[in-house]
Parts: sequence; C-alpha cells; structure tokens
Amino acid sequence: MTVLLILLALFVLLLAGVPVAFALGGLGLGMLILGGFSPLMAPQAILSTLDGFILLSVPLFLLMSNVLLKGGVGHDLYGAVQAWVGHWPGGLAVATVISCGLFAAISGSSVATAATIGTVAIPEMLRRGYEKRFVYGLLAAGGTLGILIPPSIPMIVYGFVTEESVSALFLAGIGPGVLLLFFFAGYAMTYAAIKGMGRSQKADWPTRARATFRALPSLALAVLVVAGIYSGAFTPTEAAAIGFAAAVVITAVILRTLTWRSFCEAAKEAMATTAAILLIVAGAKVFGKAITLYRIPQDISGFITEAVSNPIAFVVLIALILIVMGLVLEALSMVLIMTPVLLPAALGLGFDPIWFGIFMVLMVEAALITPPVGLNLYVIQSVSRASLGDVAMGAVPFLLLMLLGAALLYLIPDLALFIPFKL
Repeated sequence: MTVLLILLALFVLLLAGVPVAFALGGLGLGMLILGGFSPLMAPQAILSTLDGFILLSVPLFLLMSNVLLKGGVGHDLYGAVQAWVGHWPGGLAVATVISCGLFAAISGSSVATAATIGTVAIPEMLRRGYEKRFVYGLLAAGGTLGILIPPSIPMIVYGFVTEESVSALFLAGIGPGVLLLFFFAGYAMTYAAIKGMGRSQKADWPTRARATFRALPSLALAVLVVAGIYSGAFTPTEAAAIGFAAAVVITAVILRTLTWRSFCEAAKEAMATTAAILLIVAGAKVFGKAITLYRIPQDISGFITEAVSNPIAFVVLIALILIVMGLVLEALSMVLIMTPVLLPAALGLGFDPIWFGIFMVLMVEAALITPPVGLNLYVIQSVSRASLGDVAMGAVPFLLLMLLGAALLYLIPDLALFIPFKL
C-alpha cells in the first residue's frame, strides 16, 4: 500500500508539471519527515552524490557534444557516409543510420545525435521522395543510439549508482549498439526497396575522397575515446576531458567551423544541461535515500523474486515496467529511480550487473521514442516542424526492432559481455 501511495504521489507531481528534480527531491524530503527521520539526511545525500569523480565526465562529454554540434561535424559525417552508400537501395536512409551511429560514438548524447543528423538528413530525404513518417521515425530511433553506443551519460549514472565499472559498461554497449544499427539499416533498405523510394547517384572517387578527408578528424576522435578507454590508457572522465580538448582542436583549428560565439553558446548549453542533470541526480538521491529507509527496494525485490522465479518472465516483467515508467519519466530519472529497485532482484536471479545495465539502457532507449515523454520525438518534431503523431507513428517499427534487440540480448548475453570480459 505504501508503494502505491508513493508512486501515486510521484505521478501526480509529475503530471502537475513539477520538474522531475523537485518532484523527486520534495517527495523524498516529505517521506523522511513523515517517517520520523532527520531532514538533514537530504542535504547530506545531495553533497555525497555531487562529490563524485565519475560525475565530472558528464559536463565534459556534454561540452564535447555541443562543440561538435556547433562546429557542424554532423554535416561532415553525413556527407562522407552519403558519398559511400547513398547509391544503395534506401541509401540515404542507411547513410542517416550510420551517421547517427558515428555521431553517437563521439557525443554520448541522444538529443544531440537526433538534432544534428536530423537537421541535415530530414530535408535531404524528403527531397528525394522518402515518406515523411518513415523519415521522422528513422531519425528519432537513430538518435537513441547516442545513449547505447559509448560514451553514454545514462551508463555513467548507472555505474555511479551501482559502483560498477563505467569502462566495462561503455564496452558492453558496443555490441548491442552495432546490432541495432544493423537492424535499423536493414529495415530501411527493405522498406525503401518495397516502397520504391529514391536513391542518390553514385558519387565519384574525388567526391568520396574529399568528403572522407573532411570527416576523418571526427572519426579519429571516436576511435581515440573508445580505444583509450578499452586499452586502459585513461578513465571515462579523462576520456571526456581529452575528447573535449580534441573536439575544440578539430572544429576550431582543423575544420575552422567553430567561432568564439558558437563556442560560448556550446558552453552555456552544456552548463544548463549539466545543471539539470545534476539536479535530477540530487533529487533522485534524496528520493532513493527515503525509499531505502522505508525498505521499499528490498520489499519490491523480495516480491519480484518470490512471484517470478523464471528468468524469462523476470526479463519480460522488467521490460514492461520500464516501458510503462518511460511513459511519464525521462531517461535519466528512470535509471536513477529504477536501478536500486530492480537490480537486487536481478542479482538474486543470477543476472550480471553489467548485462543488466545494458538491458536497462536499451529499454530506456525504447522509452525515448514512446509518447508522451519520449524526448527524441519532441526533438524530431522541433527539427522537422511535423506533428507529434506523425513522428510517433513513424517510430513504431523501430521500437519493435529495439524490443527484438532486447530479446536477442537476453538469448545471447555475450552481445554485451564478450567485448569487456572475453575479448
């Protein structure tokens, strides 16, 4: 009964328009006071949360992402990929998916990926005769690769909450991320071939060479970040700092597309996003402290373990819970709230915590394209000036592909665990 009342209060606050951070923090503080606990636990929880070295990577990755966004790197990546695969059946759609994957590997941001590639790809694809809903859905889903292909801010937060290796999480996300990339590209080629949608002319070799040369520094940045983490040369936080510095050099010195004004805009946007993320983290920490003192995670974990002893049924139940939570919560809040509740039950059934983290991020990724709070739907709606209904309907096939990817991740755990632990 207590759990239902707490969830009801949280949903009422969110539906009333209270910002997520203040809804979580305020509800947590109220629970501490009503439970007879010292309210001083709230500021103590906040200070202990924000005093984390790993969280330094969040503003640095956001700075890197925004610098690349303002420097027009998305245009260069899209142009290079289009020059190589644009003449295939559904070539522009494939180029869009690959560009999303590449930009995800150097930004770590779903919103930045969807906005950057969407700005370039949507008008080009519509001009070539692609159906509107298909284009919108492709970009909304392609943008979600930003939180699965490393670097990934939700993975950083999951690692911070669970004290698991962020480097291992980053490496575990590569396999499922590439799998989804192939799923999206395969569906795009099949759909385009069936519908007879247009393709580009085959680019000549000089055009390919010029486009590839211009995109090469950005590709090198992606390799630097991932290879550095994989080799142990630097931690995720150090990788974020190096990536930010390299992004400035690439856009300001090599490509000369970053102005001082655009750099300041990138810094301001990164600052605002960082403040929002840290406020959510702080609010979720207070809420998490309160529900822990009420023993709610232990009770829910015990109930799930007793009611669901079959691993398949457990995974299906967790997927349904996360999809439902995704209807009212955004990605980061889902990770912060649900991880302490669901992870103990998952560990009790023998699931690897790194695997479970990737599974959670994959389901959070699906929530990014489910209304009414699917953030990527709003990003693409803003970029394309389309109706939310068209964007949401176009995303449905890609949502089903994500669920297929989650099923394969359960059947073949090494999709996530092979690279960090067996390669």
